Amino acid sequence: MKIESIGKSLFIVGILMISMGVIILNKENYNLKENDIAYLETNVNYVKSSNIQARETASELGLEDIDMKAASGSLIRIEVVDHFTREEIISKLNNKLGGVLAGKGELITDTSLKLKVDPFVAAAIMMHETGNGTSKIARTCNNVGGQKGSGCGSYQAFSNINTGITGMINNLYRNFYSRGLTTIDSIGPRYAESGAWPAKIHSYVNMLKR
Repeated sequence: MKIESIGKSLFIVGILMISMGVIILNKENYNLKENDIAYLETNVNYVKSSNIQARETASELGLEDIDMKAASGSLIRIEVVDHFTREEIISKLNNKLGGVLAGKGELITDTSLKLKVDPFVAAAIMMHETGNGTSKIARTCNNVGGQKGSGCGSYQAFSNINTGITGMINNLYRNFYSRGLTTIDSIGPRYAESGAWPAKIHSYVNMLKR
């Protein structure tokens, strides 16, 4: 390979690596396991330029089986949930979350993605269960999911709000997503007694996505 060709290849690789913000969820920054990375690689839509060299570089990186779509420009758009990128999800959550949940969009999004939980659903449940971060149990016990337990009357207490958020998402994964209950309608009967719960969560999800 000529030096000029090597230079071009390195340049393209550099552009790809810079642009692939979500797929380079590396272990040092996000503590991801190999199967977590594999999940993200096979469950996102890559939109990249139709430049032949870019496609060849993607193939060299082992991404040839990913759905590639032509787009204007040379940057890659990585959509992780319902055509939204990680950054877009974080922004949408932060625009709507209030109370103790304010500014927690990144934590909710990244924790959810690592556990293969829909971050919109997780955030919607938190909003519903806490009056959008304003309920007493959320403010005094850092419980944002209505989890039963001890330390806060009949509810589980958490040491801080971040622990409460990650604990809620872990509970959502462990008791629902890992058991195949991955939709709001399938989660509802097990999560809440009220038959109106699913409709309310759907409403919150729709609001968050707007």
